[in-house]
Amino acid sequence: MRTHAFWTVAPGRGEIRDTELEPPAAGALRVRALYSGISRGTERLVFDGEVPESEYARMRAPFQEGEFPAPVKYGYASVGVVEAAGSDEAAQALLGKTVFCLYPHQCDYVVPLSALTVLPEGLPAARAVLAANMETAVNALWDAAPAVGDRIAVIGAGVVGCLVAWLCSRLPGCRVELIDIDASRAQLATALGLRFRPPSAAAPECDLVIHASGQAAGLRDALRLAGQEAMVLEMSWFGRQAVSLPLGEAFHVRRLTLRSSQVGSIPPGRLPRWDYRRRLELALSLLTDPVLDALISGESSFFDLPTVMASVLDRDANTLCHRIRYPSPAG
Repeated sequence: MRTHAFWTVAPGRGEIRDTELEPPAAGALRVRALYSGISRGTERLVFDGEVPESEYARMRAPFQEGEFPAPVKYGYASVGVVEAAGSDEAAQALLGKTVFCLYPHQCDYVVPLSALTVLPEGLPAARAVLAANMETAVNALWDAAPAVGDRIAVIGAGVVGCLVAWLCSRLPGCRVELIDIDASRAQLATALGLRFRPPSAAAPECDLVIHASGQAAGLRDALRLAGQEAMVLEMSWFGRQAVSLPLGEAFHVRRLTLRSSQVGSIPPGRLPRWDYRRRLELALSLLTDPVLDALISGESSFFDLPTVMASVLDRDANTLCHRIRYPSPAG
């Protein structure tokens, strides 16, 4: 079977390539993609050829083809329907099911049964493209361990930052502020039921500050807003960019903790009970709230990706999650 995939072929340039699929063997399934999501932070670094050589192995996606910097087929937020399966009973049971897979932008693909997670009842396929972002947010809360009544600042109103703030706001008694330099994000915060503040108006003396803006200035603001003995959780990944921080000011006197969070590892305290599948199932279940549709800022056809990708990933673009729509069988 012939299908189509999006490849980054050089920094800032992509193309659609044909690819051949073999019929699924026992324990494997063929999925027809319905939607995929573009992860602006990570995929920008990949598309721009900015992945550091030291991180080539760690940055590799589960079904990536090619090598950094290019050509490479990259992505990890695909939602589709199972259209063919191997002869075994377990694979056959998924025929017709709508599933999530950590697969790149491709119209059809064959993967092992273990790579697919069935969407829970009440979660539309179009919203399920947020699953990888929600996983990242869940992992951040595990790392940050917010407590009842905490004063929490989340800096960076991108998709991940909004999801983190939304999850934190559901904790009893917590005062959560979503902070961003873009005043237009106030409308998004309102849609999510969150309090919005620009950095200059953010409340200080926070019990917990979570930084997800991807900007050095945002991390400096995080240190400024943290209270005595507080934690600053860093979720941004800066790639090759060096970051300068005011660690010679009140950082030591206030005994602040600066800690990283990365979705690639489950926190040690949860490893005896949690695996990646259970975490993904949790993330999907948390996406059933329709309010989260506000995080989808646009949609394009798969075959427009070579022209759309650069504009979606532009640093000045006011993009949240951009959803890719795949052709129907008749199309």
